[in-house]
Amino acid sequence: MQTIRIDAGPHPSQGVVHTDMARFKVLSAGRRWGKTRLGVNECLDVATEGGRAWWVSPTYKTSAVGWRPLRRLGSQIGAEVRRVDRQVILPGGGTVEVRSADNPDSLRGEGLDFVVLDECAFMTESAWSEALRPALSDRLGKALFISTPKGHNFFWRLWQRGADGGDWASWQFPTSDNPYIPADEIEAARLELPERIFRQEYLAEFIDESGSIFRRITEAATATETGPEPEHQYAIGVDWAKHTDFTVVTVMDITTKSMAYMDRFNQIDYALQTERLKALAERYQPTVIIAEKNAMGDPLTEQLQRDGLPVRAFTTTNATKAAIIDALSLAFERGDISILADPVLVGELQAYEATQLPSGMSRYSAPEGLHDDCVMSLALAWNAVASPREVIIGFA
Repeated sequence: MQTIRIDAGPHPSQGVVHTDMARFKVLSAGRRWGKTRLGVNECLDVATEGGRAWWVSPTYKTSAVGWRPLRRLGSQIGAEVRRVDRQVILPGGGTVEVRSADNPDSLRGEGLDFVVLDECAFMTESAWSEALRPALSDRLGKALFISTPKGHNFFWRLWQRGADGGDWASWQFPTSDNPYIPADEIEAARLELPERIFRQEYLAEFIDESGSIFRRITEAATATETGPEPEHQYAIGVDWAKHTDFTVVTVMDITTKSMAYMDRFNQIDYALQTERLKALAERYQPTVIIAEKNAMGDPLTEQLQRDGLPVRAFTTTNATKAAIIDALSLAFERGDISILADPVLVGELQAYEATQLPSGMSRYSAPEGLHDDCVMSLALAWNAVASPREVIIGFA
């Protein structure tokens, strides 16, 4: 069995970036390509010559990714390692310091010879333009921007500057350019992940995330409404109505991985909503009912649990929503799911999109003025179908 070498030597693509003479280098590379190792070695090279280098990450927590190898390699070459300050001091007086960009103002005031902006796609532009870029001016310092891409954001604009030449250079390397990552591991990821995520995380492509999330919707719309079948197992997903939205209840046949029934309604009181859900549960005898917990969903799910229904409450956050939407997107791409040819459901799926946030993260939702209740109900139900025995992120 092939294993991944974590502490392998530099590979040819890393050498290309290292030897380039550009002052500002922008590197878009896939997961496990070796961005961290390259950046750490560049910092230590500068410090060895007596220079002052910074490693800057989006948050204090993520800065540990760079601090761990800096600390280890610094110790190996006889440097003083100050763990509290996250600083490595070389014998000649050069230093490498780990910082975070949570508060860009905290990055002001230092003159730098070199800075690495790690996971730059997840930083605010002000961290660079208002704090770090001025810090390089008095010493004519250099910068290395490293990240996996995240849509057409600040990092993408920096990467485009590399095409102009001059002081700037940019590269785009897939994970496969790291010879120490087994090819079968990359192929396994390609088969397991939605195409857009694989292209972004492993091919280092800048995917414009403002667009439809789901593909092959029409091909999947082949299911027909069915009553409970003997020896089949069922799961139900519930997205409760908020204000002018709709409550949607989706019944999935776990055995066939197809939609069996969908109920969509609004402007009825909660007592009637729960009664309609109880009637469906009595009919299909689901192994699990996954219901959104947020807002009015909290007391409703608690009441249903007291009534003896197999309800699991799902707390929707940006992260948990992304997890279940990505799983549903993958099901469509792989042809694993069949859905009812309901025009409202199909329309919601076709319109559903990801919007780029200033932070670099994405927000999944329907376009402004439209609903996503059917999508969320289906995603919750599919969560149980895809992993019926597992506790999925988001459950209380």
